[in-house]
Formats: sequence, C-alpha cells, structure tokens
Amino acid sequence: MQFNVRPYISGALGRIDTAILGKLTAAGPKVRPALQTPEAALFSSTPLPPYHRAGGAFAFAWGERRPKAADEWITIAETYETPGLIGQGERVTLHTGALGLVDVYYVRHGDAIYFSSLIQPLLSLVPIEIDWSAWASILQVTFPLGEATPYAGVKRLPGAGALVYEHGRLATERRLPRWLRTEPYESWISPQEIVELLDRVYDDYEGRKLLVPVSGGYDSRLLASVAKAKGADVESWTTSPDDGTDTDIAFARSITRELGIPHRVVSQHAADYPEDAMEVARRLEYLTPHHAWYAPFAKEVHGAGRILIDGLAGGPLLKNFMVSGAALEARTQAERSAAVLGSLSLGQPSVPFLSKAAAQWMEETVREQFAAATSMLHGHRAELPLSVLHTRTVRGIARSAVNLVGPEASFAAPFIHPEFFDAALSVGVARKDKGRFYREVLHAANPRVAALPSTNVIKQPLRRVPLRSTAAPARKYSHSMLETVANRVPGLLSDELHEVIAGGPDALTRFNGWNERFWVRGLVLFGLWLSDFENDLSDLATPF
Repeated sequence: MQFNVRPYISGALGRIDTAILGKLTAAGPKVRPALQTPEAALFSSTPLPPYHRAGGAFAFAWGERRPKAADEWITIAETYETPGLIGQGERVTLHTGALGLVDVYYVRHGDAIYFSSLIQPLLSLVPIEIDWSAWASILQVTFPLGEATPYAGVKRLPGAGALVYEHGRLATERRLPRWLRTEPYESWISPQEIVELLDRVYDDYEGRKLLVPVSGGYDSRLLASVAKAKGADVESWTTSPDDGTDTDIAFARSITRELGIPHRVVSQHAADYPEDAMEVARRLEYLTPHHAWYAPFAKEVHGAGRILIDGLAGGPLLKNFMVSGAALEARTQAERSAAVLGSLSLGQPSVPFLSKAAAQWMEETVREQFAAATSMLHGHRAELPLSVLHTRTVRGIARSAVNLVGPEASFAAPFIHPEFFDAALSVGVARKDKGRFYREVLHAANPRVAALPSTNVIKQPLRRVPLRSTAAPARKYSHSMLETVANRVPGLLSDELHEVIAGGPDALTRFNGWNERFWVRGLVLFGLWLSDFENDLSDLATPF
C-alpha cells in the first residue's frame, strides 16, 4: 500500500505516554510529525500542513477534500467528509467525516487515546482478542456495525463522531449530521434539476482527467453521461463483477459506444482469485468479504493518472436500493427496522451453515447492533435510505473506492457532494419506488443512453459464464480456509457444513446461489483471519 494521495495517519490526544506513542508510530508505515503538543500528537506518512493555524489554534484534515477555512468540527465533517484533528485553547478534538468513509481507529490507555487510520499498528498496543459481535455482523450482513472491529481492543470512531480532550478529561461526542438536523421534506425537485446539480458537482473536478468505471447499471451511466456532456476528458473501464453473467461488460460497451467514450475491459483470471482474495482481505483488514473481484481493476487505476469517479451512494439516494416492499409498508418502528435488516442480511442457504446455537446468538447480536447503529435515524422521513447509507454503503461498499483505489489514487463520489446529497434525499421514497424516478433522471441526462439495457432491469435471457470465485483454484483456497474454521472453532458450524467440508474442495460446487456464495466468502474470510493470527489468538471461547 502506497500513500500517494491520502496519507497514513497516527497520533494521540490526552495525557500522552511517549513510550506508547513511540510504539504506535514504529508499528505502522513510516511517518513524520505534523503536530506535537502536550495534549495532542499527529503523525503523517506525507507532509500534512494544517488548513488553519492561528496562535495556539490548529486544524488538520486528511480526507479526499481539503477544508477551506476553520469551522466547527461537525461542519467540516459534513461538508468535506473528512476526518481531522482540531485544537482550540484547552480543547482538542479528533473527529470523523459525517458518514465516516475514511476510517479512524483507536485504543484507550489511561487518560489518552491513541489513533490510527489503520487497525494493524494499534494491535501493537493491546492484546489480540476476538470481538465475536463484530464477526457476527461480518458473517450475517457482510460488514461490521457500529464501533466494532474484529479485535476487542480496537474500536472504530463512527461517522459524525468525535473524541474530545478538555480540562484533563476525555469524552466522546456524537452530533447529528446536516441531513438529520433538518428533515428533507419532499421538495418536488425535477429530474432535470437533479442532472443540473450533478453537472455543477463536476465543477470541482474541472481540468482533471476522469475515469468513470461504467457497468451496466444506472449510477455509472448517469455519471458518464453528465461527464461527457460537461466536455470532460473522460475514459471508461469495466471489469466483471464475478456474478456469473458478465452482463456489465456487454451493456457497458453499448453505453460507452453511444457516448463516444474510450472504453477498456480489465480482465480477470480464475487462477489469480486466491491471491486477489487474500490481498483484498488483508488490505481491508478483514472487515468485509466483498471486493475480491475488484482487485485487478483497482491495481490498474493506481497507474491511470486519472481521478476515479465512483457511484457510491447512488442506489440508496436515487432508487430505494436495498429498501424492500416490507420496509415501505411497515407500520411500526420495529417492523421497519426488521425489514431493512432483513434486506441487508444474507438469506438462508440450502443447508444450515451455522450450528443452531451460533445462528441464534448471531441473529440476536446483529439485531441489537443494527438497532444501535441506526437509532439516530428512527422516525426520520428518509430513515430507509439513510439506514442503508450509514451501514452497508459506508462499512461495506465504500471500501472499493476508499481502501482499494485509495490511498494510491484519487477518487471522487459526486453523489455524496452536500448539495446533490440533500437534493436527492429530499425526493420521497414513493417517487423512487421500482426505479421510476431514476429512469426519469437518466432520460433527462441522455435519453439514448437511458434506453439501453441495464443490469438494474434485466428482461432478456442471461448468458451464463463461469465464476472466478467458484472455479477450481478458488474452491481449493476456500476449502483450506473452511477447514481452518472447522478445526479452530468447530461449534460455529453446523453438522451439515462439517460434512460438506469433509468432502473436499469439489464438495463446495453445491453452493451456487448468491446467498450461499457469500456465506462461504464470509467464513473463508474468518478462516484467513484465524490463520494469519494463529500465533496471537490464545482464547477462541465462543459466547454461544
């Protein structure tokens, strides 16, 4: 990992123990001091000048967008989606972005907090112990919830959160971001106005060479259409999502041909899958089983010399992505929360993967975690899309742009630009139902591109192609990791899955459904984690 665009950060605030701080800075990538005071220390892998400094006050940020002037930490967080460190008199504040796209991890020792943008260096400060609740959500919903990481001793500072040291005391501070402080009542914004807003967002990238990865879906074709109409220097690349159809590649060719954008297909090879899966898992610090398919693409982006335009958040904001009919029709808060969690969770595989005790404990634990992670959204007019955005989008899907493309290359997420985000959120879920409003937006942007086939609405027969993630090299790797789980934590798995594993790698060919594939990937991720930390994990006693 090369920190070419976004730096690696570490530091501390509070009553700092210099020996502990030295251990932290030595455990991670090479850093240099950006700030050193009795109450705060900040180190960066590249020079990090403050965006504000006056007298004893200071303000640093290390996200993709640099603040222009000093302001309240929540204003900086929601305007620029960046973490940062702000000092004002006796008060020092470490904050995240309002969504929390760029991670801040921390451990507490006495009256000091030691923090890092990576988990691994913090493991030098605490015993390595498993956080079973984090693994419950990683397995069931494919990403951790709340502050949890795979390690009991390391926490993640959530979006719109801050750690504050003032008058000799440490405190946690949570603030409601802009879109929760004022409910976005239906403004009846038109599809054409949405396109015009997106056009204005592209002003931020004027003069930059753009790379828009076009798939066969709505988000990428909208972003490509507006970029082309803007007159930007834009290229498009496509790779296989490894979903068994490769429809994205065929559809993307039609879209880019219609737009007149240079197009390239980044190929993937089945033999490389195990190495890609392991590399992505370790780079994402075992937080999600997503993104192994994205590895070859991300490596190419690093040398492209273009800013990647990512469609992050487009689905939840514009077409009720992951919002089920049950969620729309729910009459109580409990029903609504259960429906959203049901959409985010993996469905039942054809045979039980987990033991009854493990499955019951996991279901209860994840339900409690999800309720806590989304409690601030309850009763909000945009609760449904925001529940998806604040969980799956940020903790799972954003990893491709934030942690695989970045920090080596720049990425931009136009849909979370404050002006666009607020406007899209103001469109009621009823108007977005079944993708109707999004299709109107696409027609306003480019009616010819809007008319082309989409992976969001597939009406024609699909041509099936082999999956990289279930080919022979992948089965051999997956089986090895599943054996590790079966041997180290036998009580986690059902008798049925133990029998399948005993049948060897080719027995995994029975798991072809989408849910089954992700159950396998989650358990394989857990197996890799167990293998990588085999010499550090002394206690794997389960809570079920």
